[in-house]
Amino acid sequence: MNIHEYQGKQIFRDAGVNVPNGQVALTPDEAVEVAKTLNSEVYVVKAQIHAGGRGKAGGVKIAKNYDEVRAFAEELLGSTLITHQNGPDGTEVRRLLIEEGCDIKDEYYISFVVDRATNRVVLMGSEEGGMDIEEVAEKTPEKIFKEVVDPATGLLPFQARRLAFNINIPTELINKAAKLLLSLYDVFVEKDCSIVEINPLVTTGDGDVMALDAKLNFDENALYRQKEVLELRDFDEEDPKEIEASKFDLSYIALDGNIGCMVNGAGLAMATMDTINHFGGKPANFLDVGGGATAEKVTEAFKLILSDENVEGIFVNIFGGIMRCDVIAEGVVEAVHNVGLEIPLVVRLEGTNVDKGKEILRESGLAITPASTMAEGAQKIIALLDESK
Repeated sequence: MNIHEYQGKQIFRDAGVNVPNGQVALTPDEAVEVAKTLNSEVYVVKAQIHAGGRGKAGGVKIAKNYDEVRAFAEELLGSTLITHQNGPDGTEVRRLLIEEGCDIKDEYYISFVVDRATNRVVLMGSEEGGMDIEEVAEKTPEKIFKEVVDPATGLLPFQARRLAFNINIPTELINKAAKLLLSLYDVFVEKDCSIVEINPLVTTGDGDVMALDAKLNFDENALYRQKEVLELRDFDEEDPKEIEASKFDLSYIALDGNIGCMVNGAGLAMATMDTINHFGGKPANFLDVGGGATAEKVTEAFKLILSDENVEGIFVNIFGGIMRCDVIAEGVVEAVHNVGLEIPLVVRLEGTNVDKGKEILRESGLAITPASTMAEGAQKIIALLDESK
């Protein structure tokens, strides 16, 4: 789950991390009112969307007076911001962060991430702040430094100081930077984050260390114990189909193809999409119904798939381990009846009670094309779509 920068900065502020003063604004009038509360000669007007690269896309403006704050707010609110992270359709700007200007001396990059290779939290830093970290990693990887955190001890003060030293924080500010890094680690752990990123972290002309940005992602599996974080969710920033999927504990991600996929298990779902691509088809979605799918969940999964107007056929690929194939078959039959399916449907079942599941599909009288393997299923749905053209 993502949150906005202004929300992330409030979490930082509560944890003692130094951030600029500022508040969110939903209208040009509110933007001016916020600016009037700030003790600053310049004001930063920042579009708030769940995507990075806002500055390069024109979503960050520097205003020298209240009239410019209003003008920039009117320009940004309601506009569509297209960055390298949110796709060609972009995202509508519905809110702004208005904050005080900062006397920037130097910029740095800081992040905490989960390293799957070591099963550890890793602190990463670079003196190339303000740039795309992917570009830095490709062109000058020697400028990225890492500290692997032992979960038994947490981030140690000497590690924080060493990273600050390695990324060339001025000597007199290393202790301040280390204190900030230690506080960020506490945020990462206490809030069940998957990413905490600051780009840029800056040193200022008056000798301070400050987070000018705040990007926080949270582990969705831990949100049940993060009620305050869950309240920060902005549904306007999410795909309506993904929101609907979450209500029924379905994992759904929309893609740009025409073959709807319903699979149990994330790994099998990705393999299914790869197989469809291999045979020349294009998957319309990633949809994992999980290990305990009921007829209701299967019905909702079909509704989600069919809510995509680009879907021209559906491939159901189920491996019955914990989930029995006969239960899935009953769910498919009920779902097809409920939604009135009128497009080609291929179903591949394998595993527990597979013969009974196939029998249920055969005796349903519905236009369901069976498949014995994943490859066969992918080829059959592609062929059916080709025939219908």
